[in-house]
Amino acid sequence: MKRIVNFSSFNVFSIEKEIWDIEYHNHNFYELIVIESGKGTHHLNGITFTYKKGDVFLLRPSDGHEFSIKTKTKFIYIKFTEQHLWEHLQADKKSELSKVIQLLMEDRSFVYESAIRNKADREHLLLLSKILLHEFSHKGLYNRETSSDLFSAIMTILIRNSMSSGRLEQISQGLNLTERILYYINVNAMDTDKMRLEHLAREFMLSPNYISIYIKKQTGFSVQQHVMRHKIKAAEKLLTQSRYNINEIADRLGFNDASHFNKIFRAYKNRSPSEFRKNDKAI
Repeated sequence: MKRIVNFSSFNVFSIEKEIWDIEYHNHNFYELIVIESGKGTHHLNGITFTYKKGDVFLLRPSDGHEFSIKTKTKFIYIKFTEQHLWEHLQADKKSELSKVIQLLMEDRSFVYESAIRNKADREHLLLLSKILLHEFSHKGLYNRETSSDLFSAIMTILIRNSMSSGRLEQISQGLNLTERILYYINVNAMDTDKMRLEHLAREFMLSPNYISIYIKKQTGFSVQQHVMRHKIKAAEKLLTQSRYNINEIADRLGFNDASHFNKIFRAYKNRSPSEFRKNDKAI
């Protein structure tokens, strides 16, 4: 079997074909293939199934595949190494979410069909992939930071979709209850309704009082503290990698107003958001 070798840690490009002319092959990298248009069949590890617009395929280095095209197809390719995944998706490799990402990347049942079933997620991921392609290709101001954020968003949608499609039960067999709850919090931290104790308790078939006590006992932090730590990390990224002002960041992260955001951020980082942004840019 032919092996395609890429020496870049991250690459994004698109190709449009009427006839597939690349022989059955595998790679030395991970590959996310998004179908922008067209239809046909995908032959992957000896299994054949159809593809259409919006389908997304996640391939590991050892996966062998090729396409058969029925109608002219435009593919968006996002190629990345494992090192790039960890560096640009999770700065903290010890985070709870990183273990679930690793399980997703290793789970064999996850790859044989489109990784995205939810209609809204399909539309959003296709749009994000097209924007990522533009940013990566045009090398404009802040294109590296924007590309990193877009890649992170795309991978997070893949993870979120694994929960909504019912795949979480498949991939989380190796996770204990605490890890599963923390995974859920990490993925849904910005969704106020899903972070209500009543909703969280229903998701894991526990009482609101018990789940609150359980998480505090197991991790040393309450559910709300886990959510807030996630928001503070997101705030740090927005402060250092975006041009949003303090009011805009406060609104995007769901704080009541800029004053509330300043108070909470200072409590966690011992300085105001403005001071954090200024000091970071001075380094």
